Amino acid sequence: VALPLLPGNSFNRNVEKEKFHKSQHWGFCNNVRMLVSEDKPGIGGELLPGQKMKPKYSHFPKGVGSTAPSWIAFDKQVLSFDAYLEDELPDKTQEKYRIRRYKILFYLEDDTIQVNEPKLKNSGLPQGTSIRRHRISLPPPDEDQFYTMYHFNINTDVVFYGRRFKIYDADTFTKNFLKKIGVKLNPPGRCPEDPYMKIRRETLDRMEPLRPYESYDTLKQFLEYNRKVLRFFCLWDDSASMFGDRRELILHYFLCDDTIEIKEVMPPCSGRDATSLFLRRKKLPKYGPPGVYQPGQITDRAVLNVYRGLTGRPADGYLLDKYKLGKVDQEFYKDSDLFIGATINVWGRKVLLCDCDNFTKTYYKTKYGIENFTSISCKAPPPPKIERKFPPYNGFGSEEDSLRTCIGLVPTPHQRNFKKFMEKNSYGNISNILRFFAKLITHKRVERDRMFVISYFLSDDTISVFEPIERNSGFTGGMFLKRIRVKKPGQEVFKSELSEYIQAEDLYIGARVNVNGYLFHLLNADEYTLRYMEENSDKFPMSSIELVLQKLKEEQSKSRELKQVFRNADPKLTKRVDYNTFRDIIMTLTVGKLLEHEFITLARHYGVPEDTCPDMNILMAQAHEQLKKKKFENFERLIATCVYEDREKKKVLPTKDIRRLCKYFRLPLTDDLLGSILSGFQDSEEQINYELFFSALNWRMNPMPELQAVSFTKERCEDVWLGMPSPIPVKYVDYFRLLKDVFGLVEE
Repeated sequence: VALPLLPGNSFNRNVEKEKFHKSQHWGFCNNVRMLVSEDKPGIGGELLPGQKMKPKYSHFPKGVGSTAPSWIAFDKQVLSFDAYLEDELPDKTQEKYRIRRYKILFYLEDDTIQVNEPKLKNSGLPQGTSIRRHRISLPPPDEDQFYTMYHFNINTDVVFYGRRFKIYDADTFTKNFLKKIGVKLNPPGRCPEDPYMKIRRETLDRMEPLRPYESYDTLKQFLEYNRKVLRFFCLWDDSASMFGDRRELILHYFLCDDTIEIKEVMPPCSGRDATSLFLRRKKLPKYGPPGVYQPGQITDRAVLNVYRGLTGRPADGYLLDKYKLGKVDQEFYKDSDLFIGATINVWGRKVLLCDCDNFTKTYYKTKYGIENFTSISCKAPPPPKIERKFPPYNGFGSEEDSLRTCIGLVPTPHQRNFKKFMEKNSYGNISNILRFFAKLITHKRVERDRMFVISYFLSDDTISVFEPIERNSGFTGGMFLKRIRVKKPGQEVFKSELSEYIQAEDLYIGARVNVNGYLFHLLNADEYTLRYMEENSDKFPMSSIELVLQKLKEEQSKSRELKQVFRNADPKLTKRVDYNTFRDIIMTLTVGKLLEHEFITLARHYGVPEDTCPDMNILMAQAHEQLKKKKFENFERLIATCVYEDREKKKVLPTKDIRRLCKYFRLPLTDDLLGSILSGFQDSEEQINYELFFSALNWRMNPMPELQAVSFTKERCEDVWLGMPSPIPVKYVDYFRLLKDVFGLVEE
């Protein structure tokens, strides 16, 4: 059923029939085969009166080769126009009209229009969507047609349902689009000011809030720097005050509101009560403490007076001090005031910023371009060492014991160097005792020939002196000085410091040692002492062969003369001379530059080695003495075991098997003595005739004469030490090797 014909409606049936009379054919759109209809309004494709030909797809110029429909080409593309409307208000006395702003949106995909009114605060009007999205017809007499994009332009009016909208501007996309379709754009206009909003704004400017305050926009800073904190490691040096000390602090600067919080680092066993905060979180003034202010003096706004009207409210308004004449300005610390090395005032306490964390360094490097973040040590400098003065030694007991009574309230014994004692104590064949043969230096003629043996014990730095017994000398002999530490001469007896004692470095051949007032001249030393000093030449420079050769190299000018002297002393060209000749030549050449100990070191280094193999009779005598002492007589069983081991009946066994059997039967001989005897009995194939070997050890069947004990007399000492001057350490010296090492002379 057709609708009745209303006034202004030019609808007819022929127009309705146009949607049924459309020819269709197969075509291609975007390379897709589809059914395409041709819009030919009316019967036979003829236009009806007042009807315009609608473009096939769109009013916008098509792209090259594009055959897509308009709703696909212009999907989500909208033209936006800014417009306003003058709304008359005949019943208002304050303003005659209102200016209402709108947004006109034209959707290109289906030529629909939507009108929105932006919401304004306290406008008193319903705002939002004014006209919902749909196609809008033109005003009469063209109400049978709809608005298209060609009806819109800047500085033009459009009528929607009797309301006239004045377009004064458009967005950039709309302007570019209209230019592309050939629309000549008018210059943009301006929207007049709304009288009501102007009056309201002036009223708000004149009005004051119910409470005197000033709004500060801190939301941006909060949103940007929330949960971002700068951390500094600080130091408050309060050591100048009574009972004060250095206290380590941690400063937190909150970037969201410029507040500061300080915590104290409590060391263990500090004696202080642990507190949660040293300074609670707040803004820190630069010049604090500022003093005492009256109530209301520190405020953001100063209220001069309060007035009220006819209403029943307590106050209608406040009269504020706009010029802020009495305002107290306070400066607070900002992030720009904090850096390593800066000293800040924390309510009268000088706090030094020493270091910061990595986030703080990155923040200052990014914002302020700071590159130097050298930290400052928070540790306190070491306290000055107070010299402790002890009372002088009073003569009772030892100096160490007297000193221990001054150190503690309860006296404790002196602690000896136990580690040195264990390392240098005598064990096995290592005695750790330095022995020197010395002569007493005195003006008494009867005592000039007295000889002594001075022993230095490395384990505790003690010295003992022994005098060999000499018959009919008038001296008893024996122990001259018991084992004790000997002080160096020339020291004060009653003093606060410990005395200096004779050390091992003070003893060498040729030195003169004062032992409790007796002056001794060291003439010689035993083999262990000389070898020990040569092995530890860093402590004993007299035994360093490098230093001795360096002194000889200083006599380079006498090399030819020295070579001629050695050639005359060695007519047979054996390249060696005896010790006394070598000593005379070197001492004459150096003219006293070499000490006696240095010369002995030189002679020992270039000495010709001698055959030191002990006599077999002496070894067997020592073995018989030890076997007799242990009452070992199980030799027949040893021989029987060897016969059992001798499978080939050759009466010989390897040396290692003989040693194994001796160990199995627990032969009471030392390893060195047993090895020396075995080496004397073994043949070239390292085999031993076991019957001959054990028969020689049988002290009952083949006894050896007992060893004679050496009496420690002066004559024997002179035989061993060769009297005075210094004994002979070696018999012959290889002078040719010495000349080659010192002067580089080659054999001619």
